[in-house]
Amino acid sequence: MDSQKVVLVYRNDLLPLSETFIKHQSIALKEWRPILVGRRLATQLGLENLEVRTIGPASATFGARVSWKIAAALGHLPSRSKALLQSDHVRLLHAHFATDALDAWPVAKALRVPMLVTLHGYDINTDREWWERGNGGFKMRFYPRRVLSLARQKEVHFIAVSEALRRQAIQFGIAPEKISVQYIGIDANNFAPGPTPISRRRKDVLFVGRLVEKKGCEYLIQAMSKVCAQVPGSRAIIIGDGPLRKELEALATTLNVTAEFCGAQDSSYVKRAIDAARVFCLPSVTARNGDAEGFGLVLLEAQAAGVPVITSARGGAEEGMLDGVTGYCFPERNVAGLGHRLIELLTRDDIVDQMSARAVEYVKENFDLSKRTRELERLYDLVSQS
Repeated sequence: MDSQKVVLVYRNDLLPLSETFIKHQSIALKEWRPILVGRRLATQLGLENLEVRTIGPASATFGARVSWKIAAALGHLPSRSKALLQSDHVRLLHAHFATDALDAWPVAKALRVPMLVTLHGYDINTDREWWERGNGGFKMRFYPRRVLSLARQKEVHFIAVSEALRRQAIQFGIAPEKISVQYIGIDANNFAPGPTPISRRRKDVLFVGRLVEKKGCEYLIQAMSKVCAQVPGSRAIIIGDGPLRKELEALATTLNVTAEFCGAQDSSYVKRAIDAARVFCLPSVTARNGDAEGFGLVLLEAQAAGVPVITSARGGAEEGMLDGVTGYCFPERNVAGLGHRLIELLTRDDIVDQMSARAVEYVKENFDLSKRTRELERLYDLVSQS
C-alpha cells in the first residue's frame, strides 16, 4: 500500500454501535490507509485493526477544555492536534454526516487537504426550518446555512448514499455537480444464510432499528394486529431502543400483537435474529420534521442472509431491493398493504423460498463491500487530485 495515500475518516464520536458500516468500510480500503479521527472515543464499538487519533482537549482540566471549545467555535484546529495529524501525510479527509463535517472542516483546512462528506439521511433530509427554529439545539440553528456555505468551498465534495438522498441534497441547495452517489456495500460472507431454510422457520417478522418516528415501527405493529389474527404463531421481533419504546409496547398490548422487544443489541445478536426470521420489515416513513431513511443498510444484510424484505424506506425501497423479486415495497403508512404482504410471505412457502434465493444473488451482484469500496477509492483518487 502506498503509505502516502492517507485518508482521515472523521466522526466526532468514534464510533456508535449503529455505525459498524464506517468501521467495515474503512477496513475494506486497499489503496488508501485509513486513520479514524474524532473528538471522543465512544465505548460502544471496538476499533481493533484500525489506527485512531483523537483531537479533543490535551487534558481533562477546565482550562484545556475551555481553550479547546474556543478554538473549535472559531473554526481553528489547535496546534497540538495539527502537529499530531501532519505527521501522517494526509491527502484527504472523509467526514461522515454533514453535522460532523462542520467540525471536520477546520481539520481539512489546517492540513490543506480536500474533504469528502457522506450524507446519510437526517443530516440532509430534515427540514431547514426545523433546524432554524432551534429544535436541534441553539448551536444548530445556523446548521443549514453553514452546510450550504461549506458546499460552496471548491475543496469540498459530497457523497449521497442513494439517488433519493442526492435528489434531497439538491433540493436542500447543494449544487448537483458537487454530489456523487456511492452505495455502502456489505460483506455478504458475514451475512450468509443461516442453517434453517427460510420456509421452515417460525412465523417471525423481524424489525431492527431505533425506536423513533422515522423508522415507522408503529405501522408494523398495527399491521401485525391483522397478521396475528390470521396467521397462528406469528410474532414481531423488535430489536432496537429509543424514546418510543414504551409507547410501542403499549400499542402491541392494546392490539393483541405478539411482540418481543429485545432492546439495542450488537451485530452478532442481530445476525442470529436474521437467521431465525422468515421476513424482515423496515416500515420507514418521512417524519414530521422531514427526516427520512437515507437507504437502510440493514435491508442488504437481511437479503444477503436470504431473508425477504418488506419496506417503505426512501432510497432503500427504490434502490436496495427488487420489488416482487427479493421482497416487497409498499407506500409509507399503508398498514393494509403491509399486512397483506406480511400474510403472503408468512403463508406462501413457494414465494418465500424463491425470494430468499434471489435476494442472496442480488446483494452479491450489486452491493459487495469490496466492489463498492474500490469505487469509493476511485472517488478518493479523483477528489484528492482535484
